[in-house]
Amino acid sequence: FMVEMSETAYILHHATDQSLVLMDEVGRGTSTFDGLALAHAIAEHLLQKNKSFSLFATHYFELTRLPEAHATAVNMHLSALEQGQDIVFLHHIEPGPASKSYGIAVAKLAGLPNRALKAAQKHLNDLENQAAANRPQLDIFSAMSSENGAEEEGKEQEIEPVDNLQNNELAEALAQIQPDNLTPREALDALYRLKDICNKAS
Repeated sequence: FMVEMSETAYILHHATDQSLVLMDEVGRGTSTFDGLALAHAIAEHLLQKNKSFSLFATHYFELTRLPEAHATAVNMHLSALEQGQDIVFLHHIEPGPASKSYGIAVAKLAGLPNRALKAAQKHLNDLENQAAANRPQLDIFSAMSSENGAEEEGKEQEIEPVDNLQNNELAEALAQIQPDNLTPREALDALYRLKDICNKAS
């Protein structure tokens, strides 16, 4: 990790707007939160200070929100085809962030024993459920209602139906969600996307 940080420090000190910077999984050699915080700061430094053309490969899904704050940042991902518990990487670059991580599927391709794979899947499910339980329930309409202004005291406020919302993007996003087909992590990500749409609308 020290070697990685030393190399990263050199890049941040010397890269210019004429540089091509390739960063692969920065922050993976320390704790999750330390790594995420460093990766986020490094990516923003490249965007704001160095202004280099950078390819920043990461599994920190939180970093896919950088384009919301930086117009020059763009999310891309490699497409993959899921076949049951198996996966085939198509080596085709598509716009937007990846919808999920395929770590266990890759471990299966690498030949990990089935017992270890089943244990990993169980631990993953437990971690996702725990993470979902520890996060407060999001009110996807709170941002909209607060910006619409408070009604006079004692006056009932009418809730506008989803299909009449000015933000048609929200209605379309809701219509595309299939709750029965989502993993806990995918459901949580869907909620955050809906919240982002609400914030943009306000």
